Amino acid sequence: MAVIETMGLSKRYRDKWAVDHLDLRVEQGDIYGFIGRNGAGKSTALKLLCGLARPTQGDALIFGKPIRDPVAHRRVGALIEQPGLYPELSGRENLRLYAALLGLDSPERQVEDILETVGLSPKEKKPVKHYSMGMKQRLGVGLALLGGPDLLLLDEPINGLDPEGIREMRELLLRLNRERGLTILVSSHILGELSKVATRYGIIQQGRIVEQITAVELEQKRTDYLHLRTDQPEKAAALLERELRLKRWEMRPEGEIRIHEMVDGKAVGRVLAEAGISVEELGLHRQDLEEYFLERMGGADHVSF
Repeated sequence: MAVIETMGLSKRYRDKWAVDHLDLRVEQGDIYGFIGRNGAGKSTALKLLCGLARPTQGDALIFGKPIRDPVAHRRVGALIEQPGLYPELSGRENLRLYAALLGLDSPERQVEDILETVGLSPKEKKPVKHYSMGMKQRLGVGLALLGGPDLLLLDEPINGLDPEGIREMRELLLRLNRERGLTILVSSHILGELSKVATRYGIIQQGRIVEQITAVELEQKRTDYLHLRTDQPEKAAALLERELRLKRWEMRPEGEIRIHEMVDGKAVGRVLAEAGISVEELGLHRQDLEEYFLERMGGADHVSF
């Protein structure tokens, strides 16, 4: 079942299309990693999905209903950019205030549950201005949980966090997904961390979806290769192609050879040694998430995460 489905969703500001005919699909139960360079349209797309901005063109459905349908709207919790916290109030007081604004029934019980869920002590009385960045972000997620949503939209929730804060946020997202069954759409620049939680990915470039792919499909598409550096790269490449019948290899800048097929590293070393070619580096390289997406979006020279 599609929790989010957009059809040509677009947002124009003056002469610039911030979101340009976006076709996005998020399935129920996904942790959907939304990836793109700065200015690609991630934040604008999330604002459109949670009703903070009106589309210029196109449509979007949340749980099969239009974005602004009250029933659909109540099922969405969002943390866009920075959480809107009152710095002089405690975490509990912030949650109580927002619960009152939302007109929730039995808010105190829900506030207690949310504080425990996001890893904040219900007894903590210090004002939010003294919270760490990680505590503030987790409280922001807590605000998004008010009302018991089925879908969370999170814009860069780990941006600016230290390693401990990133770990806590990662564990929180996994727990919300597994234990509460929440579908989560999360944008992030920290691709290594995103790869630890996401079940599906969407790459956005210049306001358009470049690719949507599941974590399983990504694992199958990632290309590992044998990495080789020698003192005579051209001679080594010609020799290996002839002796080992290599077909899928490439010469990279500065003389690096990448072999993109199953080959015995010991055999490579032996052939080169017998020819008197010195091996400087030889090893298997596993392509990580960042490398895949940089390559998919035109290479590192064209992408700034």
